[in-house]
Amino acid sequence: MAECVIFCAGEFEGLAAPIAPDAYIIAADGGYDHVKKLGITPSCVLGDFDSLGYTPEDAAVFPVEKDDTDAMLAVRHGLKMGCERFFFYGALDGPRLDHTVANYQTLQFLADHGVRGWLIGRNHVVTVLKNGQIPFPETATGILSVFCMGPAAKGVTLKGLQYPLENGTLEPGFPLGVSNHFVGKKALVRVEDGSLLIFYDRENGICG
Repeated sequence: MAECVIFCAGEFEGLAAPIAPDAYIIAADGGYDHVKKLGITPSCVLGDFDSLGYTPEDAAVFPVEKDDTDAMLAVRHGLKMGCERFFFYGALDGPRLDHTVANYQTLQFLADHGVRGWLIGRNHVVTVLKNGQIPFPETATGILSVFCMGPAAKGVTLKGLQYPLENGTLEPGFPLGVSNHFVGKKALVRVEDGSLLIFYDRENGICG
């Protein structure tokens, strides 16, 4: 069971790719509405249900006053189930900007645990890359932005893009990596030491 698909309470514009038959599907609070509309039976329903407004049958209920967001609760459960790739819907375009930022940190939490996560929104996909690389095909189009997460990200290489970088350093206090562009070549983002928050257009699919 390598994949975990988590539906959160934010805006949902449809699936970016088919869900794997053996994927573990979690409906987190208001994300339960999304799985119902898709006609999907989730593997697990959890949350404090302050967004949904009612408690689904057989749901795992948590108090509103807690340290974890509902998305983080879902992540912790998915990790316990042995999942290694996490896909989030309804976690990027919601009305709560603070929860969007919390979800960026949730991606870092996953990276710190040696696994990968992607927030799939209406127009963008966001992921965190830690001490590794992501290739992009020559068909990739649009904007690619990379930001330092936490301490300085060292050994950063950007290849096949409008603005290349070789073995550079990105600092958390300066957005040097914003608004790069794909140029019809195979592209690569690599970081030797540290983490990068990466944004790219949803039409490119799930890369990495």
